[in-house]
Amino acid sequence: MKKISMTLLLMLSAVALAACNSDNANGDSNGDGGDFTPTKPIEMVAPAGAGGGWDTTAREVAKVFGETGILEENMAVINKEGGGGAIAWAYIHGKNDSPYNLFVSSPPLMFVPLNGQSQYGHEDFTPLANVIADYGAFAVREDAEWDDLNDLFDDMKEDPESVTVIGVSAPGSMDHIQFIRIAKAAGVDVTKIKYVSEQEGGTLTALLNGSVDVYSTGVGETVEQVRAGNIKVLGITAEERLEGEVLSDFPTAMEQGIDETFVNWRGFFGPPNMDQAAVDYYEAKFKELSDSEEFDEVRKKYGWNEMYMDSEEYKTFLDEEKKEIETLLDELGLGN
Repeated sequence: MKKISMTLLLMLSAVALAACNSDNANGDSNGDGGDFTPTKPIEMVAPAGAGGGWDTTAREVAKVFGETGILEENMAVINKEGGGGAIAWAYIHGKNDSPYNLFVSSPPLMFVPLNGQSQYGHEDFTPLANVIADYGAFAVREDAEWDDLNDLFDDMKEDPESVTVIGVSAPGSMDHIQFIRIAKAAGVDVTKIKYVSEQEGGTLTALLNGSVDVYSTGVGETVEQVRAGNIKVLGITAEERLEGEVLSDFPTAMEQGIDETFVNWRGFFGPPNMDQAAVDYYEAKFKELSDSEEFDEVRKKYGWNEMYMDSEEYKTFLDEEKKEIETLLDELGLGN
């Protein structure tokens, strides 16, 4: 009997060892600080349609990863639009602990759940790394009466409802809040600001035909129209002027005496409960990408700034940002 038991024990040990080897061959980590290396394609989700900031970031990152060989496995970008990102977040949340399903995100990952439009926020996912900072711009028609933000805000302090602001985002989300944040610092009663959400692509048309007064958008969305002489940018939300043709001409709110900024951080997350070994792997890969000459060219192309944060730094940053946003939304009566 002892001989049979010993034989059985050896057989079970061999099976367990084989299973362990199989897990490692599939690129799975062992959960106790072991290594992770992907062995199949990685899915990168852009939580919106083609052409927007999330889609552009995801595709440029996947392209540089592939062209440089920083990632050996292919990274395929898929679009899951709807709900301001909520559809994609629900999809990723269902991929619990998978190291093969990532997504790109930015402040709407806070705005949307705080507005009650998604049950998932940044705390429900695994932050991997932030890679870039984008900024907001406030544009008016070239022939508008205002030449800088102080001119605009002086009028709005007298009568906040005399000026109509337009953006692509829903009320309480990106384009709205970045304007509110700067206007509040300038002394405007932000509870009375008229904001119009135009999500069907008519924002610029509305500005140029005089239906609205101010266009709150991303810096990159203004360059061609400024170059064409159709609009002028009164101010941007960066701490310092950006580099690049046209971009370097845009004054910051800070240099106009308004002590406030707004960063459209953009980074990457995984599903909940990702193994630490997978987190470490992606952290290192995104850092390598951020430091590469190839991605530096991408940043220059879109007017993005470098803003790398590892997983722990990112989590701390996100928690602090959420507190500020909650306070502002509550003031506007838009909190959940």
